[in-house]
Amino acid sequence: MTCGKGVSSYPLFLYGSVQAQTAPSAQEASGYEGLLKAAHEGDVDSIQSLLDAGADLHSKDSAGRTALHVAAFASHHEVLMALAESGADLNALENDAYDVVTIAAVANDIEVLRTVLESGASAGNVTSRYDGTALIAAAHLGHHQAVELLIEYKAPLDHVNNLAWTALIEAVVLGDGGADHTETVRLLLQAGADQSIGDRQGVTPLQHARDRGYAEMISLFEQRITR
Repeated sequence: MTCGKGVSSYPLFLYGSVQAQTAPSAQEASGYEGLLKAAHEGDVDSIQSLLDAGADLHSKDSAGRTALHVAAFASHHEVLMALAESGADLNALENDAYDVVTIAAVANDIEVLRTVLESGASAGNVTSRYDGTALIAAAHLGHHQAVELLIEYKAPLDHVNNLAWTALIEAVVLGDGGADHTETVRLLLQAGADQSIGDRQGVTPLQHARDRGYAEMISLFEQRITR
C-alpha cells in the first residue's frame, strides 16, 4: 500500500485501528470474586472492607488485570482512588502491557485519566505490544483532551515506538486530518514535540501531512518551522 508520492508502503493494518487493550468480557467478569468483583461493580464500600480484611491488592485475573485495571476499564474513578490510597501499583501492566493511564487515554475517559495521574501514575510508561505510550495512543485516536492532560503530566513528547513512530507521526498517519487530530498536532507542537523526527524511511510528520493533503496540519507544521 502506498499513500501518496514519496511515502513508503506500510502494512494495511496500521492504517486501521491498532489493536488496543481488551476489557474484561461478561464471562470473565461473572467469575470475578473479591477485589476484582468489587472493582468491576464499582463497589467502594466492599473494596474498603476487603482491604481491611487483608485482600491482596496485587491479585490478577487470567489476563493479568489487577483490580486497578478492572476499575479503569469500568470507569469507576472512586474505586481507583480507594485502591491507589491503599497502595495499589498504579503503573502495573496487564498481560498485553497496558497500564491504567493508557487504558483511560484510549477510552478518552478524562475523569479516570485525571484521577490516576493525580494519584501518582506515570504518564511515561512504555506500554502495549508496540512499545508505545499513553500519549502515542491518544494521539493516534485524536483524543486531544487526553493528549493535553498527558502533556501537563510530562508525558514524553518524542518517544518512538517499535513502528518507528512518534505521537506526531501517529496523529497524521493514523488520523483523518479532521479537527480532533489537527488539535492533537497543535497541542504536541505547542508543547515542543520534535517534528524533525521521521519514520523508518525518514518521512517526517509534515511530509506525511502533505502527502495526505491535510491543509490545516501542514499550516501548523510550517508555522513552527518559520518561527
